[in-house]
Amino acid sequence: MAAWALLNGLILPSNSFIGFDYNPPKFAAVRPFETSWLYALLHIASVGPVFALSFDRKVHYFSRWKDLFPAILLVALFFIGWDIVFTSWQVWGFHSAYLIGPAFFGLPWEEVVFFLTVPFSSLFIYECLNAYITKDYLRRIERQITIGLIVALSAFGILYYDRIYTTTTCLLTASFLIWHLLRQPGIWRGRFYLAWLVSWIPFLLVDGVLTGGFTNEPIVLYHPPEFSGWRIVSIPIEDSLYSLLMLMGITTIYEYRKERRRELKR
Repeated sequence: MAAWALLNGLILPSNSFIGFDYNPPKFAAVRPFETSWLYALLHIASVGPVFALSFDRKVHYFSRWKDLFPAILLVALFFIGWDIVFTSWQVWGFHSAYLIGPAFFGLPWEEVVFFLTVPFSSLFIYECLNAYITKDYLRRIERQITIGLIVALSAFGILYYDRIYTTTTCLLTASFLIWHLLRQPGIWRGRFYLAWLVSWIPFLLVDGVLTGGFTNEPIVLYHPPEFSGWRIVSIPIEDSLYSLLMLMGITTIYEYRKERRRELKR
C-alpha cells in the first residue's frame, strides 16, 4: 500500500498506519487545533509575522531573499526526497484528519511547503541575532561545539544502528559537520549555533503541534521501531537533529552566496 500511495500521490488513511504511535505525551490539549486546516495554519502562523518584520530597517531581511531562496530550494530538494523515501517505507506518515490535500508522491502539500516556510522563518532568527547582537559569543568555542556534536551524534547513531531514522539523521549530520569543520571557515558557525539554540523556542511550538503535543493525535505519525524513543515531550529527539542538518545546510549555501556577492562588488 505504501508503494501504491507513492506512485499515485495519495495519503494513506490514518488508520492504515498499523503499529504507529497515535498517542505521544502531551504539552497541553488545545481544542481549536482539531481541524483539517491545522498544518496549513501552522505555515501561516510561521511565515506571517516574519514577512511583516522582514522590512525592519536594521535587519533588512527582504534584501537577503535573493541569496536565501536559492539556498532554501536546493536543500529542500534533498529533504523532500528523503521525506518521500521514508514515507514510502512507513518510517513516518501523515494523519489525514489534519490535512486538506492534495498530495505529491505520497507527501501532503503541507509537508512539501514545510521545507520552505520553516527555513524562511528560522533564518530570520539568524539574521536578527546578527543585526542586534554584535558580539559573536560562541566564536571561541564553536570548534569545540562542532567536535562535541560530531562525537555525540556518531555515538548515538551507532548505538541505535537498527533504528533507521535515528542512525540516518545522526550519521548524516555528523558527516556534514566533519566536512564543515575541515572545509569551511568557522567565521559564522558560532552565530549559527546561537541562532539554532534560540530557534528551539518556535521549534518546540511548531514541532510540538506536528508531533501531537497539543492535539488528540499527531499530524506526523512515527513508527516506534524506527527511532530511538527519546522525546522532548511529544517531539522525537531526532527531529531536532534533522532541523540542525537542514538549517546548517541552508546557512552554508546562503553564506557562500553572500560572500560571492561581496567579492563581485569589490
